[in-house]
Amino acid sequence: MRRGFKASCERIAADQRQAIGLRPEDALDPERLAQHLGVTVWGPEDVPELPQDSLRCLVQEDADDWSAVTLQVGSSRLTILNSAHAPTRRRSDLAHELAHLILGHRPSRIDVSNQGLLVLSTFEGAEEEEANWLSGALLVPRDGLMRAYRRQRDEGCLADHFGISLALLKWRLNATGIAVQARHAGAYRRK
Repeated sequence: MRRGFKASCERIAADQRQAIGLRPEDALDPERLAQHLGVTVWGPEDVPELPQDSLRCLVQEDADDWSAVTLQVGSSRLTILNSAHAPTRRRSDLAHELAHLILGHRPSRIDVSNQGLLVLSTFEGAEEEEANWLSGALLVPRDGLMRAYRRQRDEGCLADHFGISLALLKWRLNATGIAVQARHAGAYRRK
C-alpha cells in the first residue's frame, strides 16, 4: 500500500460521512452513501426479467460464490448485492464496492458469458486492499471508533452500534492501533 494511503482513507471517509451529515461515531448506512454518490443498489430479486432458475442459483445454490457486483454504463452505476448474505455482510460489501468507485478504480478484467448475460469485473490485488481499507474507514472511522471505544468497551455492543460484524470491528480495532493504545492507557492508569 502506498505511503500515506491509510491516513488518506481516514480523510476521504470523514469527507464522505460529513457530506451525508454523519459524525465520526455515527453508524453509516452504506445505502445512504450510495444514494449520495448516485449509485443504485439492488438485490438479484430486483433485476428485471431475471429468470427464476438464475435467481435460485444466485441466492440459494451458489450464494457463497459471490458477494456484490457493480456495473457502470455511461454515467449510470448499479450495485447488485447478494441478498442471501447477512445484513452486516451486505453493508460491508456495499461499502467495499463504493470504495472502489470513490477511489476511481477501474476493473483489470471484464468477462462476459457466452450468452452475453453476465458481466464480471476484477480488480488488482493492491486495489482490493485499498478498497478494503477505505470501506473499513467508511464504516468505522478511526476517530469515531476511538470515541465509541472510550464509552463502551464491549466489542459486541460496538459492532452492533456500527452495524458491522464482530470480525470487522476487531480488524479495525487492531488495524487502527486503538486496541493497543487502549491497553497501554489502561496500564498507565493502573501505575
